[in-house]
Amino acid sequence: MRQYPPSAWAIFSILIAALVHFGLGFAIEFSVDEAHYALYAQHLAFSYFDHPPLVGWIQWPLISLTSNEGIIRLVPELLWVLSCYGVFLVSKELHRLIQGRNAGYLTSALPSANTCALMSVLCIIAAPLPHVLAIGLLPDSILIPLSLGIMLMSIRWIRKDTYAASDWLVLGILLGLAGLSKYTACFTALALFIVFLLHPRKTWIRQGGFWLALLIALILISPVLYWNMTHDWISFRYQIAHGGGSSWAWRRVAAFLGLQVLCFGPLIIIGAFLFCKDCLYTSRRSMIALLSFFVIPFVIFAALSGGGGLPHWTSPAWFCLAPFSGIGLAKAWSIRHRFWIKFLLILQITLCLMGFVYVLSGGINTAAIKSNPIADLYGWKLAGQKAAELVRANQVQGIAVQNWTLGSRIAWYAHPLPVFILDQRQDQFDLWFGELPLGSSVLLVNWTGMPFNQPTLDKPIDGPSGEKFAFGECKPIEHIAIERFGQNLSSFEFSLCSHWQKTGLR
Repeated sequence: MRQYPPSAWAIFSILIAALVHFGLGFAIEFSVDEAHYALYAQHLAFSYFDHPPLVGWIQWPLISLTSNEGIIRLVPELLWVLSCYGVFLVSKELHRLIQGRNAGYLTSALPSANTCALMSVLCIIAAPLPHVLAIGLLPDSILIPLSLGIMLMSIRWIRKDTYAASDWLVLGILLGLAGLSKYTACFTALALFIVFLLHPRKTWIRQGGFWLALLIALILISPVLYWNMTHDWISFRYQIAHGGGSSWAWRRVAAFLGLQVLCFGPLIIIGAFLFCKDCLYTSRRSMIALLSFFVIPFVIFAALSGGGGLPHWTSPAWFCLAPFSGIGLAKAWSIRHRFWIKFLLILQITLCLMGFVYVLSGGINTAAIKSNPIADLYGWKLAGQKAAELVRANQVQGIAVQNWTLGSRIAWYAHPLPVFILDQRQDQFDLWFGELPLGSSVLLVNWTGMPFNQPTLDKPIDGPSGEKFAFGECKPIEHIAIERFGQNLSSFEFSLCSHWQKTGLR
């Protein structure tokens, strides 16, 4: 490694990981969320039921040209590379801040800024879950580089105590784009406010640039506000209910924390601990303010996890923690504490590689198909094409499924046929395709990974106002099995269902 500078190793590491992502992007079909957000790009709007619009807008140029998954996945891949570059820049800027505030023995013992930045990037490359975001586009994939950009601007504010007009302009654009990417961008904005608030001098509040930045951010997120205003604020109401989850339980919090360690690895945690132990008392107020980019979202999501949550929600927070971890690990490396760093780095990268092989293989062959999570990534293209063929052959009104997670892939691969969700819960599909009209006939698709009873008169579906809905008759007409490397992953059943009707009250 001494033959090349740390920056060269950082570039080399990022490129190797990017090539792996690129290959995987062409090898697997869209996941449920990827297909859902790709549908955003096919139905451009000011906003959507469950998320702001940027995740759809950013894909639109490619999706208007192609439906190839690998090419479309260049978007999250570029965002991941940009995020790694952001981690590199933030780490160097943080190193410069520490050096500038303390010229004592601690900072003189720190390795070079590029070495710290390399360690920060390796913390991300060795973490399993960020690779998922590099292949499949989620709102978090966009929020991560934007959060790092806002954090970078925060460090520059602390160092310079002033902004040029161009700095305020950039900050306003970053805040606005973050708001267009995901509602949890408010946590990043709160961390930025804490940086301003804890600064000894409150000069920012008297600067016209600060208010200009707020105005720019507000203008950029105005499409979301307008769309919600014209749709009874359904997106905000959904997110509040979704964030609260179900009944709260400590065991869910414990499971969430354990899953976070598994998804992001112990290396980044140990690095953050070493930083806090050795460097936190250097410009303590500034460091605490900057650490809020991790602490605020992580603590909030950990608290909410008692009612339910997803592990990738904290991804922007972990990326913002990586620069601190890289400095802590680089300092430990410089004083010959290298065994455990090497061990954890090799272990985590090995686990990532095993995960890639596991996905490509189709998972573990078990009798219980539902227990294989990788089965969810295969077969939907074939099922969508078969569904489109059967709809046209039988001249029915469209395709029906009983949960939106089944509808996303079918709607993408059977485009432009309408897909109706029968669970009677309001979602984005109601805005795109409406409710299934009474008396309609459709092709019902059932998947063994998430099976449902056919909603016939003897097994109706409950409606939101106490009524029940069912088809007069459902007749299976086709069945396809999905196999990979000789193992059965799942199967799809296609039924012709007629006369959708109300059957009375519960």
